[in-house]
Amino acid sequence: MGQPLHQTSLNTNNYMPSYISADLPSGPYTYRLEDLAYTRSGDKGNIANIGVVARHPLYYPYLKRALTSQVVEEYFQHLLQRDHPDEQLVARYELPGISGLNFVLKNALGGGGIASLRSDPQGKAFGQMLLDLEIKNIPDLKSLID
Repeated sequence: MGQPLHQTSLNTNNYMPSYISADLPSGPYTYRLEDLAYTRSGDKGNIANIGVVARHPLYYPYLKRALTSQVVEEYFQHLLQRDHPDEQLVARYELPGISGLNFVLKNALGGGGIASLRSDPQGKAFGQMLLDLEIKNIPDLKSLID
């Protein structure tokens, strides 16, 4: 029998694989998110959830830098209902083990489910919409994996 497993905590804010420089270079390239990641989305009530997973682990730090909660909130501002002027409606969670990010969007579904009059009351298309987001001023990432 193997050794017992010990739980350890991982501080995702400091997680950076050794093959990735902390200072990411910039460049003249623009990519649609679709070129760099997969998405999946859904709902729970009036909250939408979007998972973003890098198509290659080397893309992850660039996704982390570009896809902030503020960027995603601005991108979906036409769908988010703000109850208070200073309310932050998008939270981002990092999943470095799978080179992914998870976004939770509050008040995003017009009430959600049968309470909503929207064509997508369950947020199934949110991930697909996010794939159109352009990520600018980055190097030739495709050459990193050739």
